[in-house]
Parts: sequence; C-alpha cells; structure tokens
Amino acid sequence: MRLSRYPAITAQARNLNPSRIHRRAFTATHNPQARSQAQESAGGTSSHTNNNTNTNPQSPIQGQHTLDSPEQQLKDNHTSPLKSAKDQIHNLTMSSKLIPQNPADVMVIRDLTPNITTFSVPFSRFGTLKIGGRATLVRLTSGSLAVFSPVALTDAVKAKIAEKGGNLAYIIAPDMEHHIFISEYKAAYPQAKIIGPDGLPQKRAKQTGDPKINTTDEFFVVFKDGAEKRSTTITPEFDADFEYEYVDAHANKELVFYFKPERVLIQADLLFNLPPREQYSKAPEGERDTSSGFGNKLFGGLQTTEGDVKWVKRFQWYVMSSKNRPSFNESIQRIDAWDFDTLIPCHGDTIQGDGKERFRKVFEWHLAGTKK
Repeated sequence: MRLSRYPAITAQARNLNPSRIHRRAFTATHNPQARSQAQESAGGTSSHTNNNTNTNPQSPIQGQHTLDSPEQQLKDNHTSPLKSAKDQIHNLTMSSKLIPQNPADVMVIRDLTPNITTFSVPFSRFGTLKIGGRATLVRLTSGSLAVFSPVALTDAVKAKIAEKGGNLAYIIAPDMEHHIFISEYKAAYPQAKIIGPDGLPQKRAKQTGDPKINTTDEFFVVFKDGAEKRSTTITPEFDADFEYEYVDAHANKELVFYFKPERVLIQADLLFNLPPREQYSKAPEGERDTSSGFGNKLFGGLQTTEGDVKWVKRFQWYVMSSKNRPSFNESIQRIDAWDFDTLIPCHGDTIQGDGKERFRKVFEWHLAGTKK
C-alpha cells in the first residue's frame, strides 16, 4: 500500500518533529541497554529477526525502526540532523515497520484448504491504522510450494513448510510493497524462484540500508508493464495450477493469482477487507479493537467489502485506477472471468464462499466500464 496516495496519512508523517525522530532513532542504535531490551522483545523466533524496535506504546512509529547497519551508522555520523531526520521519515516505508515485535506470538496460522495455509499478523501504519498483514502458502499439484507476500519466517512457518513437503519452489512478491521478507526466504530456501512486478528489482537494489533486503537477490520472472505482460509465463508446473493477471495500471503494480484446483483468488492490495479481525486476534488484548479511532473508521470505510461499499467504489474509481482506468478495467474484467469463490487479501479477513460476489460489488463500475 503506497502512502503517498493517502494525503491525510502522509501529512501525519510530515508533521513529526524531525529532531525528535533523529534523537529516538540514534539513541536506540548507540545505547547498549536499549539494544538489549529490544532484542529480548523480539523473541528470537528466527535467525533473521529484527534486532531493535521502538517499544514506546505512545509512539506513532511504534515498532517501525531497526538497528542501522555499521555502514549506515557511519554515514549518519557525517550527516546533519536535518538530513538524518529526512532519512528517518523516508525509512518509515522500510522493512522494520512491517515486522511485529514478536511475530511468533501474534501470528495466526490457518489451514484454509487442504493445500492452502495462511499466516496472519498484526500490522498498522504509523502505529494507528490497523490493516493487518497476511502471507499465503500454496501446495501445487506437483507438490512444490509457493509463498505469496511472505511474512516473518518464524520456526512455526518453517515447520508448516516442512509439513507441506518442504519444497518451497516460488517466492512471490505480488506488488511493489509486499517484498520485505523475500531475502529471508531465499536464504533459507535457495532453490526457490523469485517472482515480482516491473520495477521491484530496481527498487530493492536501492535499499542498501535495509538489513532485511539482500540487494543481489535475482528474480526468476519479472512481469513487464504493457502488452508484454500477456505473454509472460512462469513454469509449466506453476502455470498448470494458476491463472494470473498483472494489474500494471494499479498504483502498486498488482499481481493477482487464481489457484484453479481450489477456486481461490490470492492478491495483495487490489482489494482490502477491513477490519482485520483475524490478523489481530492474537495481539495483546488492549490492541485487538481494529475499528475504534477516527483513522481506522475513515480508512476502514474506504477499504472493506461489507455494506453497500459506495465509498469503496469511489475510492477505487477515482484514486486507485486513475493512472490508466481503461487498462485497470480490462484487468478487473479478466479476473472476474475466473471461477473463484474464496478471496485471500493481504489486509483484512479472508472471504470464503462469496468472494466473487464481493469482488463484483466493489468493482461494479470497472466491470461495467463506466461509473453508475
């Protein structure tokens, strides 16, 4: 989800006190006691677990910082506080804010179908907008496994992968945003092939200061914008089980997948289904309310499939598809031709049984090619 498309949220980042951000970030980096406390809070569930988070419950960027690399610390020592503040604001879009402080404790692992498992975790923007996060693991007919929008690779996630056969063959970043844990999975399963949208390899190559991203990871398939996307294929075993559509007209360049054997649609930011009840069901009791607060109510009303969705349709029409609406409409119409009944979003609850009906309700204008 790209925050630049949500002015109210972006304004919140701009209003943060730069000197306060700079002081908070580097106190955690250079204070051994703070570092030790942060490491304890991370739980140690994975060898790649984040080494530091901001644990102040009142902070608008709670859990949104990691320890900088030594190279980054050296660079910061030679930059002005103003430049460092700008860097910290930029880093709000980096990997650390996508990682719960204790992913193993709050992750909900569910076998949705005989061949599909979901891994759901709390995730909030700026510590206030609760939208949740979800990875999906699919066992293909061949026995190979594919993971979509990977989340933290905890011991429980590794155990589930092993239970399903252990052959993780595909790591899929379904858009420009859901890619943070690619390197973690690639390191653990080096045989896996990485798949993503046009521009993502270049984006990752620039994120040299992010300890979660290996900038040298090679992509097996990159879906290119434009007419070429229609001729892109992955592998015979993958293509036998999946249909897919590259919605390059979407702001985040969405890859949408249809798992034919079990009639399941898997996608990232094309469609939300807020509130994220399941994703917060194992969060601390005081954090499980996903609907209270002005921000959650406002954004939840724009990103749900419940009710008449009149504002959701406006949001999709005027904001998300404004880049190239004819192309966006065509992609939605192609997806609608698939025979799915279950819809797995990255943000919000999974929809079972009436996934197609809700999809059609949200994208009614796009399916018709005109606003009604």
